[in-house]
Amino acid sequence: MPGPDLPDLNPFLFLNHHGPQVYAPHNGGLPFGPHPHRGFETVTFVLEGSLAHSDTGGHESIIDAGGVQWMTAGSGLVHAELSPQSFMEQGGKLEILQLWLNLPAKLKMTQPRYVGVQENGIPSIPTQDGTGRVQLVSGEWSGFRGPIESLTDTFMSVVRVKAGGHVKFPGVAGRRVFLYVVRGNIAIEGERVTEFNLAELRDDGDVVELEAKDDSIILFGHADPLHEPIAAGGPFIMNTQAELNQAFADFKAGKFNVSAT
Repeated sequence: MPGPDLPDLNPFLFLNHHGPQVYAPHNGGLPFGPHPHRGFETVTFVLEGSLAHSDTGGHESIIDAGGVQWMTAGSGLVHAELSPQSFMEQGGKLEILQLWLNLPAKLKMTQPRYVGVQENGIPSIPTQDGTGRVQLVSGEWSGFRGPIESLTDTFMSVVRVKAGGHVKFPGVAGRRVFLYVVRGNIAIEGERVTEFNLAELRDDGDVVELEAKDDSIILFGHADPLHEPIAAGGPFIMNTQAELNQAFADFKAGKFNVSAT
C-alpha cells in the first residue's frame, strides 16, 4: 500500500515489507540513510534481524527481532535506519515491516518523539482459544495495555496463530481496520486472505474474528478514520500543497535539525 486499487486506508497510508531475505556475512546492510519526515508517524516492526535508528532529536537505538520502533516525525525530523555493524559483519535473516500512520491536521506539527521497545518489553498475550499469541504494541486487549501510548489512540499488534486457531478483536465499530498477512493464510467470515496481502474490511460490526488456515503471522491494527485531505510529497504528508511546499523549504533551511523529546 498504496496500490492502484487501494491508495490508502487513512490514517494508514503506506506499508513496506522488506524481506524476508538472508544477508551474507560482510554485507552492506540496509540503505536507508539520513532522510526527513514531517506530518506523520513511522511504525517499524523488526521480525528478523536487527535495525539501528538515529535521528536529529538525539535518539539512538538498536532494536532486535520482535521489537518495534515508533517515531513521531511531527514538525520534522531527519532519521536514518541502517543495519548495525554486527549484522553487516555476521549476516543473517532480515525481515522488517514499516507502516506510515497519518496524523490529523491538529497534530501534524507536534513535537517529534521516538520510542524503541525490544521484544521483552511488549506483552505477548494468549489468544482466546490458546492457539496463538497477540504481541500488543499499543492500545488495550484482553485486560492488557501495550507499552506505546499512541497520540491518536491507535491499536497495533502482531498476531501469531497456529493453523485452526481463532482470535477475536472487539471494539472496531467506526474504526478503520488495518490487516496485513505477513505469513500464512487466514479467513474472515469465510473469505481468504493469503500471505503478502492486505485486506480492506467492510465498515460494519464491532468485532473482527480471524481464523488461521495455516500457521500465520498477521499485522493487525485499527484507528479512527481521518476524513481530511492528503497532500503527499516524498517523505512529507500534509493536508495542503502549501504545507507541503513549506515542509520542503523548512528542510532545505535546516529547520529539521532540532531537539525532540
